[in-house]
Amino acid sequence: MLKTIRYVTICLMVVFSFAVEAQERKITSTMNTPDMDKFITNLMSKMTLEEKIGQLNLVSVGFDVTGPIVSENVEEKIKKGLVGGVFNTFTPVAVRKLQEMAVQNTRLKIPLLFGYDVIHGHRTIFPIPLGLSASWDLATIEKSARIAADEASADGLNWVFSPMVDIARDPRWGRIAEGAGEDTWYGSRVAEAMVRGYQGGDLALNNTVMACVKHFALYGGALAGRDYNPVDMSERSMLQDYLPPYRAAVDAGVATVMTSFNDINGIPAAANSWLINDLLRKQWGFRGMVVSDYTSLTELVAHGVSANEYEAAADALKAGNDMDMVGEVYLNNLGKLTQDKKIVVTQIDAACRRILEAKYKLGLFDDPYRYADEQRAKQTLMKNEYREAARDVARKSIVLLKNNNNALPLKPGASVALVGPLARSQRDMIGNWSGAGDWQQAVSVDQGLKNSQGHLQINYAKGANITDDPVLIQRLNTHGGNLEIDQRSSEAMISEAVEAAKKSDVVIAVVGESQGMTGEASSRADISLPGKQLDLLKALKNTGKPLVIVLMNGRPLTLPWEQANADAIVETWFLGTEAGNAIADVLLGTYNPSGKLTATFPQHVGQVPLFYNHKTTGRPYGGEMLDKYKSRYLDVSNDPLYPFGHGLSYTTFSYGDVKLSKNEITTQDKLTVTCQVKNTGTRAGEEVVQLYVQDVVGSVTRPVKELKGFQKIMLQPGESKEVTFTLTQQDLSFYRRDMTFGTEPGKFNVFIGGNSKDGQRASFELK
Repeated sequence: MLKTIRYVTICLMVVFSFAVEAQERKITSTMNTPDMDKFITNLMSKMTLEEKIGQLNLVSVGFDVTGPIVSENVEEKIKKGLVGGVFNTFTPVAVRKLQEMAVQNTRLKIPLLFGYDVIHGHRTIFPIPLGLSASWDLATIEKSARIAADEASADGLNWVFSPMVDIARDPRWGRIAEGAGEDTWYGSRVAEAMVRGYQGGDLALNNTVMACVKHFALYGGALAGRDYNPVDMSERSMLQDYLPPYRAAVDAGVATVMTSFNDINGIPAAANSWLINDLLRKQWGFRGMVVSDYTSLTELVAHGVSANEYEAAADALKAGNDMDMVGEVYLNNLGKLTQDKKIVVTQIDAACRRILEAKYKLGLFDDPYRYADEQRAKQTLMKNEYREAARDVARKSIVLLKNNNNALPLKPGASVALVGPLARSQRDMIGNWSGAGDWQQAVSVDQGLKNSQGHLQINYAKGANITDDPVLIQRLNTHGGNLEIDQRSSEAMISEAVEAAKKSDVVIAVVGESQGMTGEASSRADISLPGKQLDLLKALKNTGKPLVIVLMNGRPLTLPWEQANADAIVETWFLGTEAGNAIADVLLGTYNPSGKLTATFPQHVGQVPLFYNHKTTGRPYGGEMLDKYKSRYLDVSNDPLYPFGHGLSYTTFSYGDVKLSKNEITTQDKLTVTCQVKNTGTRAGEEVVQLYVQDVVGSVTRPVKELKGFQKIMLQPGESKEVTFTLTQQDLSFYRRDMTFGTEPGKFNVFIGGNSKDGQRASFELK
């Protein structure tokens, strides 16, 4: 008990110091108004206890091509006012059908919310979020969310379960694909951009949607990278590294928050009063609605913190969790809990009010059918403008990992051996969590190359299946894996690919994971290329033809052989509807790649977790092979395969000296940091100039460096540009030994470069 009290007291003392300018950035339409308060108070005065509990119930209604499949029981509950929202139903026709049930058949005519997992696009699919973050283009990221909101709202939805802002430093975790990677500062900026994109400036507009930041909190820290696993971390790591992106989303005005599956300090998030009531609401000032994740209230019993669902309902409601997703734990138990005086009606009232407020802000009480406009859907969904935007976003998300001897771009008219299990795939192009996206409208790599103006001669061979493991195939295909398995032997398939390579100028091998191998419940202990794909690459290498690897994956992979032997490696993630066209643009050089990694690639899975802003150790390893008693491995170096921020271009860049406006500053000063960057190659290109800071000595151990800024600049051949950054007290602050947030005097190093490993350095003193 004393430890818990200390934990809560420390956290309450320090959390206020996140982002002091937060209120200025809030979206005005998420604020409460006197008119809304009056309307909701009047409505609630007419509601029965049963109707209030009904508002707390979020159901999933199945869907097929003709519309929603409404079971008799769910239909009856909607008509009785026992449902507050529906998810997994979209299209104007389907939404209107359910909304009419609620509005025309219930006593108080309270409309429903309609939510859906719009993670990286709705109908027009953009790169998976990990890929999207690799663009290092916040305006582009915001635009992708704006388009997703326009399409989703035209398709009947008003609530999207995005952005996912979990910091993830273990690539074994499948859901690393859904976030912005490993860095806290950058992840916070992406969170803000996504919220702005979804919600715009006014939720009452019919082309905006409520965003839902998730998974609150710490979900990316699952032990062993295994989904749904417990999370165990220090208070300092939680506050310094994992919580800021959620706070950034709240400060940006996010309308709703989804709790996570994991525990925090031994208490599952869905029933964690410190997390929801104390931190989120009291300290951060969040006034919106909190929803559980899928059946996570039911899972309180499996966690072992609630004896049964009756107790789980009480625990979650008292903790401040407003809406119960799918489990109907609230619906089945809150009435009896009130009778038994285990909870009080005012707790139900508070949750009900926040849900009704969300509906009011969306304008549903004025027009419950505002998102059910068939004509608007026809005019909006997958229009050419949005497909072009998806192609542009996809190109910007591609990372050139290696390019020896200018193997890329391809020469026009070249003869190409296009091989690999993903070369003609359409389903995998749109990736996991692709929601309402139609994979049959996605552009494959094969089709993208044929669409291009490169006039390539393409010799195709599949070469390998993604996997030949029957157990894994069954697991994936049972849950929408869509793996198509060639029944030929591996030897026959590889032999065919080798023959295609022999009669070609260059080999393009499109390899990686299937979309079903990443995302929720898709953790992998082995993060190398699955199946016989490496055998295929080795056989292709033996032909002596230049080998270009095009990777598709939702996580960092271990690629030591590939890095050592391929002539070029292109990381394309799962790029969405326009994937093939975007990849062709990069392979042919009509677009110069500019993406940079936002998650470290390890050499070996045994290095995991591996991230750039680690802390130093009392025995740091300096690279001396025979220096035994240092923090190192015997069988592999400490270095990553590719560091955070890594990404090449078809041109080259040089960095001049870092210059500071002052060598000594106080906490009241702003420090100007400049560096001259030059395009030293022969092509125009974009460079992501990255700024890192190191606090050399602190009262607690500090990271070796931390990202504190970046700029993406375009330079013509031979052109130079002075890039300027400004550092403030906030950039130099951290949780000190006494757990207060602030700065300490001493020496700081500043680094500017093209990735987290290489950069020019300067130093200053904070007085």
